[in-house]
Amino acid sequence: MPIQRRRVSELVLEEIKKLIKKGEFKPNTKLPSENELAKMFQVSRVPIREAISVLAAGGIVEPRQGGGNWIREVDFANMMEKVTIEMVDIKQLLDLLEFRIIVEAEAAALAAERYKQEDIEQLEAALDVFRKSTIDDENTIGDQADYTFHQIIVKASYNPFLMQTIDNISDLYQKYLKFSLKKNIGFKMKREQVYGEHKSIFEAIKERDANTAHMKMKEHLQNTKQKLEKLKIEE
Repeated sequence: MPIQRRRVSELVLEEIKKLIKKGEFKPNTKLPSENELAKMFQVSRVPIREAISVLAAGGIVEPRQGGGNWIREVDFANMMEKVTIEMVDIKQLLDLLEFRIIVEAEAAALAAERYKQEDIEQLEAALDVFRKSTIDDENTIGDQADYTFHQIIVKASYNPFLMQTIDNISDLYQKYLKFSLKKNIGFKMKREQVYGEHKSIFEAIKERDANTAHMKMKEHLQNTKQKLEKLKIEE
């Protein structure tokens, strides 16, 4: 179908991304030439060239000397900072959620047993920031506040291996949170549910109830996983 005018290069970019994600343009194969893409979308070569430049800057395609532009295979586990997360297969995001369930449920239980007064004060402050960025301001994504909340819990476990493990994947973790929470914008009940889950985790930790903290964290992350699974079905 020919591209209608909005900003033509942006529409071309979106269409190429869709074709890559659907597998019509496969990883480790050469992207069609500028001329071929211009004919496909019935536009000039200028917006095609602009779209390819954005794809290259985002790490989605790789220009090769004398060989055009090649589509990179995006592996979430080894993802570079510049690669855009919407190009990642949701299966890989589900793998990250499984990892988080295993690690963070136990971290919450340990935090309930081991936290110091300064930790619970920081966690309460982080929860308040999260409330302001999700309930009070419906247009804010809230990903940074969410990350801070979970990071404080891991820190309060006082297990250096857990802390280092989460730190090692911090870039991927934060990208995922932004991707996931962005989908809740405009859905007040979903945002309230996520805040309520965080509040329940905080309360269990504050009460030093390790079993409930473990359960509430697991429930929270499983709910997130279910939301992603629905997205995978809709793809």
